[in-house]
Amino acid sequence: METHHTAIRIVQDHDRFVVALKPAGVNFHSEEEAGFVVQVSEQLGQPLYSVHRLDKMTSGLIILAKTPEAAAEFTRLFENREIEKYYLAISLRKPKKKQGWIKGDMAKARRGDYKLLVTMENPAITQFISCALRTHERFFLIKPHTGKTHQIRVALKSLGSPIAGDERYAQADEARKEDRGYLHAYALRFRLDGEEYRFVLPPDEGERFVSAECTGQLREWSQPWELF
Repeated sequence: METHHTAIRIVQDHDRFVVALKPAGVNFHSEEEAGFVVQVSEQLGQPLYSVHRLDKMTSGLIILAKTPEAAAEFTRLFENREIEKYYLAISLRKPKKKQGWIKGDMAKARRGDYKLLVTMENPAITQFISCALRTHERFFLIKPHTGKTHQIRVALKSLGSPIAGDERYAQADEARKEDRGYLHAYALRFRLDGEEYRFVLPPDEGERFVSAECTGQLREWSQPWELF
């Protein structure tokens, strides 16, 4: 049984890795249908190795390694927090604070959700700035300093600003009206083999992400590492 997918956008095809754009709504790993890693591997005609992941609702930049050796090196870089990641999110609620840090341990809650605790034994650490877009839209540029499951989604919920379209952490009836979950892996910066790599890719799907107001603000945020 063949499944035909829209071609995945390849941002860079390097001899050790690929940077590709994961669309919103695509599973990272295969479930009922071929997941993102399998789709890119088939498209390029070679096996690729995952070194980090994105939730199904999240779009954006993903690194896939081409060899087990490259995968081990990227895993080390991620573990040592030597790969900078920047995300974009839109919420329909004003945050308790407009910028700063969100820190706390994360614990499993019901139905596979996570929650943020006040304890700081092994905390999730998230840094952010935000601004207003259109009426009721709050735009976030986020730099996670740790890589926990659902970290950004839980962090923004804890601010009182759950991500628009996030059926797990926003009000489900409101979230279902959105055309996507509004979280996008926007930029990556890292060094590999002595060379620095920078990738910035604005979102291209979702009415709120492609609005003139959002696009205009992204011109101000085109070099996100300069803002933190």
